[in-house]
Amino acid sequence: MKPAVVARRPLDDRGDTSVQMAIVFPFIILLTIAVVQVSLWYYARNVALTAAREGVAAARVYESGPGAGAERARAVLGRIAGNTLLGPSVSTGGSTAERIRVQVTGRAPSLLPGVPGLTITQSASGPVERWTTGG
Repeated sequence: MKPAVVARRPLDDRGDTSVQMAIVFPFIILLTIAVVQVSLWYYARNVALTAAREGVAAARVYESGPGAGAERARAVLGRIAGNTLLGPSVSTGGSTAERIRVQVTGRAPSLLPGVPGLTITQSASGPVERWTTGG
């Protein structure tokens, strides 16, 4: 019966793992930052869309108008946006007597200093409630 052979690492491989981590770790950090940045963009986009939808819901009501929709969208932004949507603006351009349109524009925050965030534009539209006669 042969004795078991024990494999030994050569002494010149010391620190090999540290070098590998030094090469791989920056890519892991970049991937993490990219995932967080995309999450911030997606959340800011949802905040803008929610404000636009709420504005349309308020402006669609019978004898309401685009001003009520813009006011409601701004109120929603003031309540839920916080620092997730930077420089938000609300517009009701493109609205007609039969259809209301609310557009919310802003920027998503950026994790990189000196780099502006991505611009976000979300809009919602719907028919205006009005009294009509049958026939």
